[in-house]
Amino acid sequence: MSNNKLVTMDEFTIQETRKFPQATGELSTLLRDIGLAGKIINKQVRRAGLADILGKHGATNVQGEEQMKLDVYANDTMINIFMNSTECAGIASEENDDHVCYEDTYSANSKYVVLFDPLDGSSNIDVNAPIGTIFAIYRRVSEIGKPCTKEDFLQPGNKLMAAGYVIYGSSTMMVYATKIGVNGFTLEPSIGEFCLSHPNIKCPENGKIYSLNQGNTSKYSDGMKGYLDYCMEINKEQGRPYSHRYIGSMVGDLHRTLVKGGIFIYPADKSSPKGKLRLQYECNPMAFIVEAAGGAAMCNTGRILDIAPTELHQRTPIFIGSKNMVSKAMEFVQEKEVVA
Repeated sequence: MSNNKLVTMDEFTIQETRKFPQATGELSTLLRDIGLAGKIINKQVRRAGLADILGKHGATNVQGEEQMKLDVYANDTMINIFMNSTECAGIASEENDDHVCYEDTYSANSKYVVLFDPLDGSSNIDVNAPIGTIFAIYRRVSEIGKPCTKEDFLQPGNKLMAAGYVIYGSSTMMVYATKIGVNGFTLEPSIGEFCLSHPNIKCPENGKIYSLNQGNTSKYSDGMKGYLDYCMEINKEQGRPYSHRYIGSMVGDLHRTLVKGGIFIYPADKSSPKGKLRLQYECNPMAFIVEAAGGAAMCNTGRILDIAPTELHQRTPIFIGSKNMVSKAMEFVQEKEVVA
């Protein structure tokens, strides 16, 4: 930003909307709603060590995973924000069994549905590591004026209108992508606004960091093991391999990968032959962001964004990050049979 002038996210989205005379502002309104939800969740995350919101909630989500108290708080916050929005026809959350359709008149006439993971990396909450909120916005395919349907939420990632995440770390940032680019906004606590801090983010074509759970190596396919060997030997002539970094939060690992370059991998393995991360809540929005920044996102058989989803909580393997690193990983993985 020149001359140190703060540009708030609201100002930025308005300026961007003006570039498209046909734009009606609904998408910008949804992004501002998500920014508000991020601020509310951030407030609770910052209080986590002082309030009774750390630890387990005592219930499990639809995936059978134990919910944390902040998981539930974040999920309720997102649902309530969109329920009160005039631009959202319905939502689907990683924490819920099925989509939620808002049936009031405003919602029935809204163009968009939103899918989200309210608190990615929640297993890191109790150890104060980065966590985040991931979201994906689709233009609905059902008839405007009527309640949204499940088909609105089962669209491939190449139909996304916008996607992004809020990361709660040393600072709180909201990063979102549209088809024209990726921009990052840092929360300025003194004014309570997200301000443009990372304009026109580009993911480097190459990187020096690979990120995955290397403790699962024994479960990986031969191709995946071969790529790990390559990562540890690639720079041996310079005296060092690629660096391994793994936070265990997709938002945390992907934010670093997006800004600095590298590759994030969550492959299929013997215990999760279909992969573990959710296509609609995690992989599609992150793939949309990284591709919009010039990176790549693949599964074992092709591009993540081209997968036609058949169920709301579908899972997939993912290789995502710097274009050249993803391409090299796919060379190893695709020449060997995937673990079945």
